Amino acid sequence: MRNILITGGAGFIGSHVVRQFLTEHLEYKIVNLDKLTYAGSRANLSDIESRPNYTFVHGDICDYELVREVMAHHAIDGVIHLAAESHVDRSIEDPFVFARTNVLGTLSLLQAAREAWRGNYDGKMFVHVSTDEVYGSLPLLGGELFTEQTPYDPHSPYSASKASSDHFVRAFHDTYGLPTVITNCSNNYGPCQFPEKLIPLFISNIRDGKPLPVYGHGENVRDWLYVGDHARALDMVFHVGRAGETYNIGGGNEWRNIDLVRMLIRTTDRLLGRAEGASDGLITYVQDRAGHDLRYAIDSSKIRCELGWQPLVDFAHGIDITVQWYLNN
Repeated sequence: MRNILITGGAGFIGSHVVRQFLTEHLEYKIVNLDKLTYAGSRANLSDIESRPNYTFVHGDICDYELVREVMAHHAIDGVIHLAAESHVDRSIEDPFVFARTNVLGTLSLLQAAREAWRGNYDGKMFVHVSTDEVYGSLPLLGGELFTEQTPYDPHSPYSASKASSDHFVRAFHDTYGLPTVITNCSNNYGPCQFPEKLIPLFISNIRDGKPLPVYGHGENVRDWLYVGDHARALDMVFHVGRAGETYNIGGGNEWRNIDLVRMLIRTTDRLLGRAEGASDGLITYVQDRAGHDLRYAIDSSKIRCELGWQPLVDFAHGIDITVQWYLNN
């Protein structure tokens, strides 16, 4: 029996992690702490709400007294921390919100875990879910990849806030011995993502015949991973990851933004019964985002070799699943 606190479990990735743990570990008690901001919805977990080993707590990770109460009341012995502000454009508009949630919220959880566990760390684990954006940008050419040793070089308020939270996690491990693990993941896609993100936004716009705003010339490259594969990776990291370590999680699946958009057009048009490429004319190039990183690409050989994880969902199949889900919801 484990009592696991998952923060941000009503969000995109978080809801898949909650479902992963409830499906694979029937004996575990899962406590989902979520503020239910614009990006979180209990509807993402409506099918498991009634399970006796699942508890939802509506609250803010920055509320230290609430976090302490949750840790104590539910005898939490594991934390998987996903709650975060994550949209780069929003961070450019209001960086203070990102600093509060991503930095101070993480500090609140770390301190509460340290207090609850009181130095008895046997069987305890704190997994902090971060992003590949903390590493900065890679050249478009040359094949360089982000490794766990890549120096941090964040370029947006969002990535700066996540980099800061990562440093706090490492500091709590090094200073207090708190058993922590950090994961840095590439772009996720799949069902339940908030519609302001690229893939759900563009599926919706293709369906409705609205413009598809592509930053710059669409040359920026991202590594895409199906969200279910990410959830499985976090399951492995929680159970067999080594405290004090960092694990990069990537799909080995790089796509230029413009090529991804064209794939979304082909897939969505096909599933809507339209001629392939019928929506190509919706592509609209717009002024590039400030501080827009050129390329992200993850070297995930460490988690593959040490923990035996690998992505299972083929990208074309994953995009089909994703588009179909958004067209039906």
